[in-house]
Amino acid sequence: MAPERLIVVGGDAAGMSAASQAKRRRPDLEIVVFEKSTHVSYSA
Repeated sequence: MAPERLIVVGGDAAGMSAASQAKRRRPDLEIVVFEKSTHVSYSA
């Protein structure tokens, strides 16, 4: 069975915060982040 995925569109503070919250609540979740620029926010 394939793991569940969460797709996050946008690597700014809000997107990365959502991804980190989801990973804390569901450690088994696979998270994929799409960002159009070359930089993402690591402050979440």
